[in-house]
Amino acid sequence: MSPDPATNQDLWNADLAPTSAAQRTWRWYHFAALWVGMVMCIPAYTLSASLIEAGMSAYQAVFTVFLANAIVLLPMLLIGHAGTKYGIPYAVLARAAFGTRGARLPALMRAIVACGWYGIQTWFGGSMIYTLLGVLAGHAIGGAQLAGLGINGAQLLCFLAFWAIQFWFIVHGMDAIRKLETYTAPLKILICFVLLGWVYQKAGGFGPLLAAPSQFVDGGRKAGQFWSTFWPSLTAMVGFWATLALNIPDFTRFARTQRDQVVGQTVGLPVPMGLLAALAVIVTSATVVLYGKALWDPVDLASRMTGAAVLIALIVLLVDTVSVNLAANLVGPAYDFSALAPRHISYRTGGYITAGIALVMMPWKILESTQGYIFTWLIGYSALLGPIAGVLIIDYYLIRRTELAVDQLYRDDGIYGYRGGWNPAAIVAFAAGVLPNIPGFLNAAFPQAFPGVGAGFTTLYTYAWFVGIAISGLVYGIMMKGRAAPALHPARSLD
Repeated sequence: MSPDPATNQDLWNADLAPTSAAQRTWRWYHFAALWVGMVMCIPAYTLSASLIEAGMSAYQAVFTVFLANAIVLLPMLLIGHAGTKYGIPYAVLARAAFGTRGARLPALMRAIVACGWYGIQTWFGGSMIYTLLGVLAGHAIGGAQLAGLGINGAQLLCFLAFWAIQFWFIVHGMDAIRKLETYTAPLKILICFVLLGWVYQKAGGFGPLLAAPSQFVDGGRKAGQFWSTFWPSLTAMVGFWATLALNIPDFTRFARTQRDQVVGQTVGLPVPMGLLAALAVIVTSATVVLYGKALWDPVDLASRMTGAAVLIALIVLLVDTVSVNLAANLVGPAYDFSALAPRHISYRTGGYITAGIALVMMPWKILESTQGYIFTWLIGYSALLGPIAGVLIIDYYLIRRTELAVDQLYRDDGIYGYRGGWNPAAIVAFAAGVLPNIPGFLNAAFPQAFPGVGAGFTTLYTYAWFVGIAISGLVYGIMMKGRAAPALHPARSLD
């Protein structure tokens, strides 16, 4: 797309422009492969551990993971529709609701969360290289910790090596990422079955965890407390993919048809996520027999294998982490940073910024200092991103009736300029969705500093994503009722 003469160059660049017909090359199987590639990751593998440790049985944990992903699939499909219809990324779609300038707020929030994830996953990848080298050497490598860093020189070099591997894909762009996801997804599925066969043969079965009863039934240590654990767990599982529920247009804008993005995502997300949870439970159950304790960390498990198995397992985990990190945590912030200053920041430059932030944030320190990863981190940012999703969905479906004037999204003086580029209704609705969850978050993150938070707020916080998306959507719908301008001269779209 060439810019319209009236287009504001501070709102447009070639990467943010609607995709052309030639760029729409993604079929349903590309989306399915994308999700299989992202689902098969270390953090997703270990999700079941938190649920079983909270008292759930293996079957309850797997069902909770599956249900959460079936729920989060709905906003994925709803928000993804706009990407396919108009070929625009999330950061541009947000302008319709938040304003041409106000959209920088949700874009920046999404980008910051993704940078945190990108750094953490890069550390995981570097740790795998470190483990692999130690196994090949036959002894632990490294030495004294470096002053100010808290890790040894070998760990730092492995982290930088994995960072550099990913940087190659940033340089080579979106198509390189699509090919990586498509080609590695079948390999990951195959490896899952190989792993199942390996543990079954080694352990002579699938171990005791599968037979362990729920701790919420009579006689268990948490009898009668199932629902008080289930709801925050469900919210946390929804929060795991809450970031992708927002920036999914960054991918669906390359879809050939709406059917491709709907079928691909439906096939690729809920069922594979549930199956991965089941795989994690089965394999971990077998490790109790093999090693005398439950090993939920696949890197730890891989390091205990012998012969060629350890080499193959760690290499597969490395490829897996690269593909997940690029798709889930690089594409979105790259577009988001580009939208902050399109004249100066391209998609590729946005990727460089993301990688740079991940490099300097020292993610190993975040992991050391972060307590309650599942119930503080995941629920915490779901409370922040849920309200944004609520505003976008209500705006696109109820206010706009899926009709957007695409050319106006790139103009400050257009119908999405609102007041100085900001839509007050979207800001108020976003704040209304976030505020009720703040007391509960402070109590969860800093219990000693905020011990007096009422039971009502802490209970509300367990439903953070649901509360945020509902309140923000309701407030935005009321404030915008009858105020939507018609979609003037909408660009040719793909329904």
